[in-house]
Amino acid sequence: MTAVDTPTTGLRTGPSLVHRPGRWIDNWNAEDTEQWNDGGKAIASRNLKWSIFAEFLGFVIWQLWSIVVVQLPKAGFTFDTGQIFWLISMPSLVGATLRFPYTFMVARFGGRNWTIISAGLLLIPSIALGFCVGNPATPFPVMLVVAGLAGLGGGNFASSMSNITYFYPQKQKGWALGLNAAGGNLGAAVAQLVVPIVITIGAAGTLNLSLAGWFWVPFILVAMWGAWKYMDNLSSARADFAGSLAALREPHLWILALLYIGTFGSFIGFASVFPKLIADQFPEYSTFHIMAASISLAFLGALVGSLARPAGGRLADRFGGARVTVAAFGVMALGALLVIAVLSLGNFWLFLASFLLIFVATGIGNGSTYRMIPSVFAARSGVSDAHTNSGDVSTQRKTAAALGLISAIGAYGGFIIPQVLGNSKVATGSYTAAIYAFIGAYVVMMIVTAFCYLRRGSSVAGQRI
Repeated sequence: MTAVDTPTTGLRTGPSLVHRPGRWIDNWNAEDTEQWNDGGKAIASRNLKWSIFAEFLGFVIWQLWSIVVVQLPKAGFTFDTGQIFWLISMPSLVGATLRFPYTFMVARFGGRNWTIISAGLLLIPSIALGFCVGNPATPFPVMLVVAGLAGLGGGNFASSMSNITYFYPQKQKGWALGLNAAGGNLGAAVAQLVVPIVITIGAAGTLNLSLAGWFWVPFILVAMWGAWKYMDNLSSARADFAGSLAALREPHLWILALLYIGTFGSFIGFASVFPKLIADQFPEYSTFHIMAASISLAFLGALVGSLARPAGGRLADRFGGARVTVAAFGVMALGALLVIAVLSLGNFWLFLASFLLIFVATGIGNGSTYRMIPSVFAARSGVSDAHTNSGDVSTQRKTAAALGLISAIGAYGGFIIPQVLGNSKVATGSYTAAIYAFIGAYVVMMIVTAFCYLRRGSSVAGQRI
């Protein structure tokens, strides 16, 4: 094993980085300014880039069914409304559940090693989708199982975010985590943009749904190679089971999880159901034909939400996550009210603009809420300036566990939203009742955020959360 060379202009005040076989790094401390400037920043940046690419593909696979289900009738499948919404929501249900074990995989195998494994697992749902949608006789239970396998992509987020949080100092966590998440979230937009093009151009202007799965196989192999070649394992990245139990006993974990259901859950839920909403409400705008290719404007929702996420992290770094989250919930409620208003007008472009406003707010809220987690846990551990100080190693490990657990709980919103919308459609013939319910939930979450993190008498009063 070798130590990183130290500068010749002075002696280090802390231990040097030690590199061991298997790309393991010892003595990592992102809060050590000297270590950070002497090579730590470059290492963190390299790992972040490949983490983003692998997570990006995870979101692509996770969201494939959101666009595939819209094409199923053209491919000869005859599923009813309830079945279609189950195919949309099943990946989110499985993905959210997998985030719990995925949270601990970095500690068990190492960030680099688990990125290789988790990226490789994406081959299963992509190849399975390629086979099953090519045959209209495929029974619904089989389709549901294959849709559930796409949840493997959703699990990647928890391990990726838990891994990256170790690489960056507290004052840069908001930007780094926001960028990592946004890169992943963009996968939803890219899937919804690219799949309609691939299944038409790749099939010489006809429709070949199987290409929706097969197309991503080479990219997954590249992600596996990149993680093997360029990523690192940190020996300090140990979110042990005791730390996770401690995180679960922290009441604020459950408060933050509720808020994350509202922000990320809304983003992933609306992203997965948006193509279906457009097809139902404005079928003439469901797809646009450009020469031999077809495109859907549904990708714009996931795109603007993804791009807004790092901005939410950056704003939270500057103003505090709680203030930004309160504003985000307010805008989400306003956007939902506008959706109800424009549905009666029958104007697609106003409908699209209203939903894009919601997506932007969910993206900003994703970044700001996630930025709140390290601050809240640092504040609860007694750190004097929790906004810029991540606390001791024990606190950092508890925070890493909380990041994964909260991301898992929040992802259930991706299952809840399509199910609520689907039930509303079946029961009433419209989506209005469901949207009113979402408005009420956003108002409640806005009040909870202000009460718990902005009120002078709160348990974290005096801290900039």
